[in-house]
Amino acid sequence: MPEITLPIRTERLILRQFDAADLDAFHAYHSLPETARFLPGEAKSYTKCMESVGKYANFVFEKENDWVCLAIEAKGSPGLLGEVVLKWLPGRGQGEVGWTLAPAARGKGYGAEAADAVLKLGFEELGMHRIEAKLDALNTASAALCERLGMRLEARLVNKWHYKGQWATELGYAILEDEWRARSQ
Repeated sequence: MPEITLPIRTERLILRQFDAADLDAFHAYHSLPETARFLPGEAKSYTKCMESVGKYANFVFEKENDWVCLAIEAKGSPGLLGEVVLKWLPGRGQGEVGWTLAPAARGKGYGAEAADAVLKLGFEELGMHRIEAKLDALNTASAALCERLGMRLEARLVNKWHYKGQWATELGYAILEDEWRARSQ
């Protein structure tokens, strides 16, 4: 795969590599139960956030199962709004996208704008063929975001995960490179 060129700029956002200055803002929203609700694991401690930010700041994207997590920042307004992830899945040209936003950044279209930029990265720069998103069926905001991105619902896996003391149904969304190009024109 080619190198990832950073930062990525969109109309309103800058997607960049994490750095140590992001730690407090990252912890501020990852320590909230409402943020952790649809993520694996519980709300993160400050120490866990330090580990995550360190890993994200020093990502390697060279082979299958590697992933990049980019900080989302508004143009002209420094500060962490959230993150967007692209994982290189096993199999030729396969990827997975995901996102997490701070509460103050939700509902403003930042997630869709950042995720669309990562789809562009995956399809145009990295030559991926298919990018998917997996989410809890109760996460209606992320399901709506997938649909805004032009992703199609491919699977509904009932009671697939058991986490946080209950069974969860997984929704699988995906978009192919040619579908993304047709939508982007």
